[in-house]
Amino acid sequence: MRLDEIKLAVIMAKKKLNLTQLAALSGISRATLSLAKAGKRIKPDTAAIIAQALGVDVSEIIE
Repeated sequence: MRLDEIKLAVIMAKKKLNLTQLAALSGISRATLSLAKAGKRIKPDTAAIIAQALGVDVSEIIE
């Protein structure tokens, strides 16, 4: 599963979050978030955790 980097960036901007803040909210390392944001494959569970931390449905952040 891959995250859509544009959708993710837009949601993060609306919520005024950077990767470090999202890492703190989600419990996922900044390094993993950085790879996910760059379009690398991640596990569905990881995508779900990121979506939950952002307060959105996972379908809103995947390609």
